Amino acid sequence: MKKTASILSAVLVAGLALTSCNNATTTPAAEAKSDTTAVAGSIVFFNIDKVVESYDMANDLRSAVETKVGGIQSEIDRRGNKLQKDANDFQNKMDKGLLTTSVANAQYQKLQQQQNEYQQYVVRKQQEMNEEQQVMLNQIMNAIAEYVQEYNAEKQYALILTTSGDILPAPVVTGAPALDITDEILAGLNAAYVKTKAAETGNK
Repeated sequence: MKKTASILSAVLVAGLALTSCNNATTTPAAEAKSDTTAVAGSIVFFNIDKVVESYDMANDLRSAVETKVGGIQSEIDRRGNKLQKDANDFQNKMDKGLLTTSVANAQYQKLQQQQNEYQQYVVRKQQEMNEEQQVMLNQIMNAIAEYVQEYNAEKQYALILTTSGDILPAPVVTGAPALDITDEILAGLNAAYVKTKAAETGNK
């Protein structure tokens, strides 16, 4: 679901620039493997595309939304096919002269009403699918933003930037490898998600 990752990346690249926090706390970031040598006060960055693609929570949410959206689309297709079949049957009877004018007019009016209702249904369901996608994006974005804030409460970096893209990534075109915290952010996010899932399972 590359398109979803790209949409989220654009949102985060535009909005996720976090300054250092003043109150240090113990967070899942402390348990993530640290490959960076950046020190407090540094300006660091992470690749949001890679994070979104490999974040376990994002993948689980995408799978759930795809299943739900697939079910909605199947129902849209089923109703559309039935409406088309009814229209074809009506046209076939008209061509063969099997309907009186009054019956034909009544059936035509009924088909028109069914068509209008179907179009309204499609609009509602498309809005529902769009909302499902947007809520998913908001959940992923919020989880990443909250984690990065907690992460930086410990690290105390001056600025954390997100970068997106492969050929000419923006806004960070290039940077010292020591300032790239992508793997650390991803490891911390996934570790935190494992704990959250375990806690939810234990409470059931």
